[in-house]
Amino acid sequence: MLENQPHAAALVGGTLDQAARIAVVEVLKLDRGEQTLIITNPRPDAEAISRSLYQAVLDCGAAPVLLFQPVKSQFDFAEPAVIAAFEAKPQAVISISAEKLGKDRRGIAEPYRYGESEYDHIFHLQMYGEKSCRSFWSPGVTLESFSRTVPIDYAGLKRRCAVLNRILTAAERVCVTAPGGTDITLGLRGREAKADDGDFSRPGLGGNLPAGESFISPENGTARGIIVFDGSISLHRGDIIIREPIRCTVENGYVTDISGGADARALLETITVAEGDSLEYEKTGRLPRGQGAVYARNARNIGELGIGLNPQARITGGMLEDEKALRTCHFAVGHNYDNDAPALIHLDGLVREPTITALMPDGTGVVIERDGELTLDSACGFHV
Repeated sequence: MLENQPHAAALVGGTLDQAARIAVVEVLKLDRGEQTLIITNPRPDAEAISRSLYQAVLDCGAAPVLLFQPVKSQFDFAEPAVIAAFEAKPQAVISISAEKLGKDRRGIAEPYRYGESEYDHIFHLQMYGEKSCRSFWSPGVTLESFSRTVPIDYAGLKRRCAVLNRILTAAERVCVTAPGGTDITLGLRGREAKADDGDFSRPGLGGNLPAGESFISPENGTARGIIVFDGSISLHRGDIIIREPIRCTVENGYVTDISGGADARALLETITVAEGDSLEYEKTGRLPRGQGAVYARNARNIGELGIGLNPQARITGGMLEDEKALRTCHFAVGHNYDNDAPALIHLDGLVREPTITALMPDGTGVVIERDGELTLDSACGFHV
């Protein structure tokens, strides 16, 4: 319980409450009476943050419900009561999980349809299909990280994300190199960049807190080259700081070879588990017929390129914060954000000190970042 955690109690009276108020008032911009669902786990940091958010929601006149479930991993299903809570159509959803929110058993077996799109989780249906709620989610967040990285200049972050999104959306390709050995090209035609800019004030908007990245899903089948992860990475047993670089060969959009030390073997193990579980899910009816092979193949898909933009973030071994750190970019192995490469996993991995160049349709190149330094100047409205 919270009262038995001295380190938590010390923060609750100070910067944690300030961060919670900013999250509710500046990020979500909750109005009086809005139904707000807060989902968490009975872990000290997650519980303390959630209770502070609950009070901040009350203080602004909205109507919070705080719901606990056991900790969920990359492969676990959310509790039925959690999925049922979405049926009440909350106007705002906050997920403060020690690891993950949990998969939707029904949604994976029988995807929800909205228009021409399918969604394998009721939360995704409401966020991206119906756009009936707004949200932020903070998997693995700690008291110290939440308190330090949430109080930032959101107007400035929104400007930075907007500039990067315009460039990435307009680009045909993007090339990423780094001192650690990364040298990869990804196609972007037909893809639209997204922003985790901390403006989650309208239905259909959502992202992480801490916020602070621009990201895009590569055109399927186009990623080619080498990624050397040398910061931190998400695995099915949790996030880790990489001790020995993980070298991934990528061909036609998929990871074809993984080499390195123990961390590389752990990444391969996670992918292998996801491949096997995908086929097992189909056998047991948890995936529609014919989808097991699709999910298994996409366990090796390159599903995202993201660029960190939060000035208060640093590499700590918690991916929620790590992927927002300046002087980094990250690639995800697995599920993408355009929902046309579904997988059971989405494993973010950091690359330090990247050089990122967007190649435009007219043949010109726009250097977004050079050796870890953001290069867009003030004429573009970009300020660090």
